This record gives sequence, structure tokens and C-alpha cells, in this order.
Amino acid sequence: MSQFNASLPLLGFAAYSGTGKTTLLEAMLPKLVERGIRVAVIKHAHHNFDIDQEGKDSYRLRKAGASQMLISSRYRRALVTETPDDEASLPYLIAQLDQTQLDLILVEGFKKLSFPKIELHREEVGKPWLHPDDSNIIAVAANVDADTTLPKLDINNLEKLTDFVVAFAKDNKDFKANTQENKQGLLCGDLTPSGMLSVDEGRDRILSQIEALQNTQKVDLKSALGQIVSRDILSPVNVPQHTNSAMDGYAIRGDDLERDNYNVVAQVMAGHSYDTPLEKGQAVRIMTGAPVPEYADTVVMREQAEQEGDAVTFNLNMSPIYAGQNVRQAGEDLALGQTAIAAGTKIEAPELGMLASLGIDSVKINAPVRVAIFSTGDEVQHPGEAQKTNCIYDSNRYTLHAMLTQAGCEVIDLGIIEDNEASLEATLVKASERADLILSSGGVSVGDADYIKTVLDKLGLINFWRINMRPGRPLAFGQIADTPFFGLPGNPVAVMVVFLQFVEPAIRKLQGINNWQPEVLNAIASERFRSRPDRTEYTRGIFSFDANGRLTVKSTGQQGSGILRSMSEANCLVEVLPEQANAEVGDTVRVIPLKSRI
Repeated sequence: MSQFNASLPLLGFAAYSGTGKTTLLEAMLPKLVERGIRVAVIKHAHHNFDIDQEGKDSYRLRKAGASQMLISSRYRRALVTETPDDEASLPYLIAQLDQTQLDLILVEGFKKLSFPKIELHREEVGKPWLHPDDSNIIAVAANVDADTTLPKLDINNLEKLTDFVVAFAKDNKDFKANTQENKQGLLCGDLTPSGMLSVDEGRDRILSQIEALQNTQKVDLKSALGQIVSRDILSPVNVPQHTNSAMDGYAIRGDDLERDNYNVVAQVMAGHSYDTPLEKGQAVRIMTGAPVPEYADTVVMREQAEQEGDAVTFNLNMSPIYAGQNVRQAGEDLALGQTAIAAGTKIEAPELGMLASLGIDSVKINAPVRVAIFSTGDEVQHPGEAQKTNCIYDSNRYTLHAMLTQAGCEVIDLGIIEDNEASLEATLVKASERADLILSSGGVSVGDADYIKTVLDKLGLINFWRINMRPGRPLAFGQIADTPFFGLPGNPVAVMVVFLQFVEPAIRKLQGINNWQPEVLNAIASERFRSRPDRTEYTRGIFSFDANGRLTVKSTGQQGSGILRSMSEANCLVEVLPEQANAEVGDTVRVIPLKSRI
């Protein structure tokens, strides 16, 4: 099935120019409609095009500068969007369709992307076959015999071709529906053709099985920095507590603005008040933050006033006076009983200041997530020991310890576990009893020692996945006695990338932060970033602003999964998505900043 977020079957037609893709689709569409198949077609054009007629109103308005032109009639509607900077991706185009009114999406073009396709081939075009190098092709339609075990169709037999497409639509729609019913997210539903999960699919499956912890504790304000608020904090007072002056000046009544001068009856400093109701013709000199007297609702700034003795006049040529100006109403920032800080908020300096300003000296927080970590492998040894032959020093526990601490977790370090069944079982049992989350590095990817899988199956439910990403393809996830467990790869950089993409979102949900998203920026590529059409690539990068103020990014150099120096020098990850074949110099790429995360 397709890796794209389509709720119904997606089928492409792959062919070289001149093979007749559009002609075939034009002939097939009426037959699909006759059979009750509701179809949408997405066509990718390699050249500029215009669907509007010159001289028409919509054409004129678009040419006049409308970046989006929406025209609608009783019979149809169309949205024409100018895209001078970024061409729309196939997932974006799919998302624009109303899939509730469709049974099938047909795609002409986008042949480098990973989704099911029929190859169209005509011998007279003189081009090579596509299917030997494209695992996404599910059938071949040609006017010559093809050397393949894939289903072979006659490109000139429209009925048989239509039969194949109808069968594909019905079979795959049923498959999609059945997959959606899997509440645990453990079936291999929307897999790429190579049998791997996409990054988004893996993350969604993990988060669907994570529940926020309910452990709360009360801490004083100074100890709350970086903690997560466990429940809404309501304001015990109005902010501001009193209707007050927003600047130094003179307070008067808003129903008394036409006088030539006013009698100054008092001066009100911040922290003091004038408790007598203000009469017409009177004014009080007032300082910023001081409460305005009863009936006073307007403040004229000091620079506009001239006082002689007890009389003050206002220069209306400088600025007219409006009723209600320069006055802050009681509770306009925060009303009594209003939520000051919502549950799930991370407490930073502004939140601490707000709480203190409300007179609150303690707060209920979610207790830090306790995470047990350990490394596996007889070849791994502790730093500081004399290095043994064929052994490596354990770096993963140290990077994980740092990233977990950065995320506000309490770390339980269980050390290095020997490569035997008894040690692993004892460690996992201990971890599940003490921790809210378990992380291991190395030894749990597909193809590793059988006893590891035996122990994991014995103690819980673990799934071994291959994620369609680089670095960090192997991932194990599940539960040990109801405690979430991640088995991370052994390569140091892969461990960090997988942590950022899968473990940290799970931690944020455990902490009670809903819908947490990392910061993502767009930058201009200063060099070519390689990728494969069906795989998410993460390159360690350095982003900065160029002389024109544009955010640009380059790699840190060599990108091997064991080269920790590349991560040390990086300030971001460059994410090249599956639908982007390669990122060339000048292309826009996604940048994930690493500051405060590693």
C-alpha cells in the first residue's frame, strides 16, 4: 500500500513521454464511472500550464495579483493557486481531495515516488522497461511481452485494463478499511512496498499506546522551573486588581471632556489611591499603575497637560481626547478565576513570574518521568577501563542520559548488560518495577540473538520494526509488564536521531504535554542533500543566516552512523522527506534545530 496519507486506494501510471498515459486514462475513466467507481485524477506536469481562459474574469483577477483564485458555479468549482517558490507535493495534493466522495485516486506522473503503479510500455517508443528498477510497479501493460512475474496486460485491451483497476480499487479499499480497525496499531497497514513503516506511521503507532502519567507532586515556586503543570492554575485575583492608569498624566471623567480647564484635587502615586468619587470639572494627577478614582475613566498624558496652581489645561492640538483612553480595566489581563497557566504547560521564567505576580508560592506538577537505560553487548565496556581487544567504549548511555536530563526526566542507569538470557531478563524485570519508560541500545533489532526476542516475548509484547529512515532503521517498541519499552539501534548517531523522532514525543506525552511538536524551520540548501524517493533522510547540518538574511543550511561533512563528531558539530538535522527525490542547491529543505534537545 501507499505510504501517503490517503484513506482510499492510490494507483499510478508510470511511463515515458509518448506512451499515451493521458489518452488511456481518458478512455478508461468513463468505463470506471459506469462500474460505479468514483475517481479523482492527479496529474503532474513538468512545464508551466494555465487552465484559465485569457479574458475571463477569474483570469484577469489572478493576473492582477491574486495568489489564490477560487471560482465557483452551480456545476463546479476550481481553486487556482500560484506556487512560484515551492511546487506542491503529492501528499499535499491528496489532502486537497474530498476522499469521502471517492473510491479511487489515479495519479499520472510522480513516477519517482513510492506508491503502487502500473507500467505502460510501447515498443515503438524505444525506451527501457521501468519495472526492473521500481519495486512499486504492480503490473505491466504493454504491446510486447515483458520478462517479469508481475501481472501482464495488453495495453490495447481497455476492458482488461479496466477490470484490473476496478479489482485493485475494491481489494485495496477493503484492506485499508480493515487496517483502520486495528486499534493497537500493530498490523502492517500503510507500509511502504519494501515492508517498512514511514517515520510518521511509526511515531503515530507509538503515541497511540502511550498514556500520560498521573503522578503529581507539589513543589515551591523556585523548584518548579522546567516542570510540567499537572492541572489548570486559576487566577485568585484580577490582573490588574484595580482599574488603573496606563501612563503618567491626569485622570478625568469620560462624560466631561469639553472643558477648557480642570481643577486638580489630588495627586495619586502608585500604591496609593484617591477614595473620593471624582466630580465633573475635577482632575487628579496620577502615576502609571495607580488606581483611578471612582467615575474617572480617562487619562490624559502628562506631556499634553499644562498645570498652573490647581488648574490644568490640555493641548488638543497635540492629540484629541477620547473617553476611556490610557486606562487599564481591572481583570483585562487576567480575570478572577480565569486559567492563568493550563495543564501540560512547561514552566519557564515567564510562567514563574506570572505565578509570583498572582501571589502563588507553590504549584502542583507532574512528577518527572523515570527512565531506565542500559546498553547490551559483550563488546561494550565502560569508559575509564583499559580497552580490551575487539571492544568499544559505551557512548550511548551517556548521550541518552544527557538527552533525558535535557527533557526533564529522572534517569535510572542500569549499566551494561551481559549477552545472556538471564541477565537481560533480570534487568528488564528490575527496570519495569522502577521506571515509567525503558530504553536499551543495541541488540534488539531484527536479526539479533534469538534469546533477546525470547526474553522480550516472555515479559511483554514487543514489535520489531524497520523504519524507512536513515540513519536509524531498526526499532523495537512495546511493553514490559505495562511499562513502555524502546529498543534503539547500536550506532551512536542513529540512537540520537531515533530518540529525537520517537522517544522524545513519547516522553512529552507521558509528561502530560498533548500534541507536542518540535520546532521545524525552512532553509535554503547550500549543498546537495542526497535522498531516496521513498525514505526520510536525516543529515547532520549547520544552519545560519546569509548576507541577504536568508536561513541557509549545509552538512557537517561525513555522515556515517558512528561518527559522533558530526553530531557534535551540528546545530540541526536536515530532514529530506520521502516525496522529495533529492534536495539540490537552492532547494528549500526542512531544518530541525537541536538546541535544548541534545
